[in-house]
Amino acid sequence: MNETTVCVVGNVATQPVFRETATGASARFRLAVTQRYWDREKNAWTDGHTNFFTVWANRALATNVQASVSVGEPLVVRGRLKVRSEMRDGQSWTGADIEATAIGHDLARGTAAFRRAQRGETPSETPARPEPSWETEPTAQAAETAQQQQGQREQQGQQEQRGQRRKQVQEPVLVT
Repeated sequence: MNETTVCVVGNVATQPVFRETATGASARFRLAVTQRYWDREKNAWTDGHTNFFTVWANRALATNVQASVSVGEPLVVRGRLKVRSEMRDGQSWTGADIEATAIGHDLARGTAAFRRAQRGETPSETPARPEPSWETEPTAQAAETAQQQQGQREQQGQQEQRGQRRKQVQEPVLVT
């Protein structure tokens, strides 16, 4: 089958929207991809045109997107490109969608800690995120989400420390 596969690097522009459907989980978000080039006249990097893609994730990938992706984070997205055209109010509109097969954080611009998802994990076991409000500023949503994620990381760290303490075996002491 001939299909156009792309790999794009950009920033998350909208809070991911997660849905549980009869066919499985689904998530979508917008990704902003801005061209950068070296301007010889200014002797500096310059931002060029920004393209926006709607990224769609399904099944386990959608569940992991819900738990891992927030507004403003740099991502690498690989998937099938689908360009759609439609008529709205007498005007022709064109949009680009990516049906994602893989999504990851761009480690050239930050760090990430991978945590393998448990088999059989359902979306209800992951922390629920509220539906994004389009009136709320994205920076406020990102700050709130970052605080929630920090709290979750601290809880996980405490649980791991407790688990390591339990695993430590005490050496028997010989008394002579």
